[in-house]
Amino acid sequence: MALSNRKKEQIALSVIKVLYSRFNSFPSVDGTNRNAPFHTAFMNAFKQKLNGRVKDVPDFISLSSWMHGLNTSLGQSFFESVAHILCDGEKREFKSKQIYANQMNAIGEIMTDLKNGDQVPSLSRENSILADKANGDKQTAPNFTADCFYETDTDVVAIEIKSVRPNSGEMRGEKQKVLIGRAVLSALYPNKNVSYLFGFPFDPTADTDTGYDKQRFLSSLVEGGKFVAEDDFMIADEFWSFLASSEGAMQEMLEIINRIATPRFMELFEKIQNKSGSREERRILLNDWYLYSEVEILENVRQPTSNSRIYNLSVFKPDGGYNARRIELLR
Repeated sequence: MALSNRKKEQIALSVIKVLYSRFNSFPSVDGTNRNAPFHTAFMNAFKQKLNGRVKDVPDFISLSSWMHGLNTSLGQSFFESVAHILCDGEKREFKSKQIYANQMNAIGEIMTDLKNGDQVPSLSRENSILADKANGDKQTAPNFTADCFYETDTDVVAIEIKSVRPNSGEMRGEKQKVLIGRAVLSALYPNKNVSYLFGFPFDPTADTDTGYDKQRFLSSLVEGGKFVAEDDFMIADEFWSFLASSEGAMQEMLEIINRIATPRFMELFEKIQNKSGSREERRILLNDWYLYSEVEILENVRQPTSNSRIYNLSVFKPDGGYNARRIELLR
């Protein structure tokens, strides 16, 4: 089942906001930081490797900084936003919740065994240990936040969305957090199936954009296989399709991005923002960008009179986000 138009539009709006932000921060030739002495000095060691690939070191440094900003935008904003859209979920904090002291002790033992290599990670074994230790005195659990959380009549799902290149040692701390989260959520929702998993947006080791090889991916992580089992995480299309309850969700996401992310992005953005062009030209552009709410306005507001002030409000806010207030007022 394909994504609904509502979800496609929401994803498109997230894409537009990221692109607008990154276009506005793209380093110009004149704005390049010409004086980066430490970076430049270190880069001297790589002259032979950069030969034929990098013409201007200061420009390369500026572009690298810009690329780091894009990575941050995707990791801290875009992936979470799309995850929430696909599953109708949210980011949720859990503070001052209770956990059995026996479970905390068991989690410490699990982590020690994994670190020392005395046990291999096993979702079923670890869940069984936590269930067996759900008794005795309680204590306050460490606070934690689930990047993506949703609840149904039968299930509670929490997901930790991770970079595909986590820092050395990061997975150990994240695994402990997930174990604590599973114990806390099982106590909070005793009559529901609780899952707390890792989600990776793509597989950098795969041969295709949406493909994945979980064993190979784990092997590429520093101590990845030491703390994480294959059923501890979802990756690439497996991850996005799970959230969407729809096969091929990742491919649909990429199609939306590729439709909008063209060299003409800023030109077309301004056309939508300024409501320029003929009605038919605007309809085609709005449909191309999956902005179905704007198509609805275009088709229903023929001769703006009393609503002209609202109609002429900006489509997008100064940060590139959608001006939802405008369409709410018009509706």
